[in-house]
Amino acid sequence: MLESNQNLFESVIDLDHTKNSWQDQVFLAEKCRERFLGLSEIPEFESMGFFLAGMADLSDGYIVERESVGVHTILVTVEGEGLLTLANRRQTIPANSLVVLPADQPFRFELGEKVNNWRMVWLLLSPHEKWQPLVDEGQRVQQFRQCEQVWSLMSLLHYEIAGRASYRKLLTSELSRLLSKVESSPSNSLMRVQSVWNQIESQLHLPWSVKQIAKQCFLSEEQLNRLSKSLYEQTPQERLIHLRMEKAAELLHHQEWSVTMIAQRLGYKDPYAFSHRFKRYFGVSPRAYKKQHIRDNLEVPL
Repeated sequence: MLESNQNLFESVIDLDHTKNSWQDQVFLAEKCRERFLGLSEIPEFESMGFFLAGMADLSDGYIVERESVGVHTILVTVEGEGLLTLANRRQTIPANSLVVLPADQPFRFELGEKVNNWRMVWLLLSPHEKWQPLVDEGQRVQQFRQCEQVWSLMSLLHYEIAGRASYRKLLTSELSRLLSKVESSPSNSLMRVQSVWNQIESQLHLPWSVKQIAKQCFLSEEQLNRLSKSLYEQTPQERLIHLRMEKAAELLHHQEWSVTMIAQRLGYKDPYAFSHRFKRYFGVSPRAYKKQHIRDNLEVPL
């Protein structure tokens, strides 16, 4: 069993795929079987933050696409394989995985292209504060060792639809506990963000945008903003400016680098725009900064 969610799932991400238009649709082939559990069947769901759930045994064809939905969607895959399509990537949904799809973001999931069966549990979570740690990392697929346990709990709940309320409450509480303790892989997300910023630092001449950086990190712009603040106490835009200005100051220590050359090296087509940004950051113009550095070096005693 692989320990790294990143190693397990990133190899199957298609970064070249983009999807700009979405429509609400559901398709089930005749061989698909689903059992639903809602508030009318399991009234205990409401207090635990569940809106609706289902157990699905799928084959021959299955599609769910949503442009926007006001609840969080969770998929727990026990066997087989699904395919997840997001705005900026496509990704396999393997067995023993958890898919997290926060509210108000488009998505599409369907039966996998290479495997004609998919056994999974889907859960719709009310937008309660208790689920925020689970959805904060955004849309993702990650390893999940409790898939069989979730399936078993759902099966027991289905059998207790007209049964004991106390037992349903116990089962629902255990289901809530399993999801609440899911580690949302912050270390992997943070490592991705750090890795991308390291890449940016070595390619400051490129026209980086926050949207592009977020895509590189497999995150939304909002999530990138939060993680960048956590790592650097800077927004992505502030971080990008910081890296460019610090590199500019370093290059100004070398007499052979002109201001125009440095501006181009750091992605500024207009040296005047670069000089303006530098002065706002350091309080002096690049030329004044360079002269001061040369003067300081001349004054150093031998």
